Amino acid sequence: MHEMPMTELLGIFPSLAAVGGVQASAREAWQAIVSRIGESHASFLGYTPGESKARAALAAVAHQSTADILLVWHIHLLKLAPLVAAPAARVFLFLHGIEAWRPQDTITRWALGKVHQFLTNSDYTWARFTACNPRFSHVPHLTVRLGAGAPLETPPPPPAAKPVALMLGRMARGEDYKGHRQVIEAWPQVLAAAPDAQLWIAGDGGLRPDLEQFAQARGLASSVRFWGQISENQKEQLIQQSRCLVLPSRGEGFGIVYLEAMRHGRPCLVSDRDAGREVIHPPEAGLAVNPDAPHEIADAVTRLLGPGDEWYQWSQQARRRYETQFTAQHFRDRLNAALFAA
Repeated sequence: MHEMPMTELLGIFPSLAAVGGVQASAREAWQAIVSRIGESHASFLGYTPGESKARAALAAVAHQSTADILLVWHIHLLKLAPLVAAPAARVFLFLHGIEAWRPQDTITRWALGKVHQFLTNSDYTWARFTACNPRFSHVPHLTVRLGAGAPLETPPPPPAAKPVALMLGRMARGEDYKGHRQVIEAWPQVLAAAPDAQLWIAGDGGLRPDLEQFAQARGLASSVRFWGQISENQKEQLIQQSRCLVLPSRGEGFGIVYLEAMRHGRPCLVSDRDAGREVIHPPEAGLAVNPDAPHEIADAVTRLLGPGDEWYQWSQQARRRYETQFTAQHFRDRLNAALFAA
């Protein structure tokens, strides 16, 4: 009796050493694949941000593959796929968010026509992609929600005595959609209800000086603190000290940062405009608001900062939702099921 041949997979990924949500999910994806089929049956073609397109193309041509499966982890890398894929390979493309929510250029559209199955981190990402690129709406698709980390072995510590709302994430000048400006604008209304409330903003980028000036112009220097770039250990500490994560973004394809907060039993504030709702399932693990309504933001933040039974219930539900649906192992199982379905 002959044994069935082992599946071979080639992954085209961004550099796994880089920082960012796409890179973090790529690291988890690669570990999932290797754990399923072994290193000898999985090969990797990495692309470093800033690398010349010509060099990437030459590397792809030199890496022509006979793999049964080609997994492309970002739409910007899809142009490399025709250079490496075997004619019979099944091509999977993982769509992450805002970069896929626009009409694509001619070469990318041609390469999209070679995709056998789309994977997305949320239903919202797929809906936005197909709204902008309707000719691909008939191609098979599966939502593979992300995951991060492992459940804590002990209960998370209680938050700091002073009520702290935390914002986490980069502040790139071209990404003024994550809600920082809107939360700062609403903060005087939060202070009217909770005078000792603190807003901590961690992360860095070209937008940070503008946001600092925006806060200072509103007299909020004593209640809004910018931490700048922080380490993973500092991030864990800030989450533990906070009472909630606040990120009412307009453009999250998923939002791993919400999982990081939920893991520690911290409820989240998301917007009603993007995939944050799929992660926290409001009001289970937090609240969703219109990001253009300062009074909604202020009311929701005030509730999430308040002590008592409501906050405790949110904390328990946030942690439970993370532990039952969004660990790294949950994501690995979902991804392997999508790639290696019989």
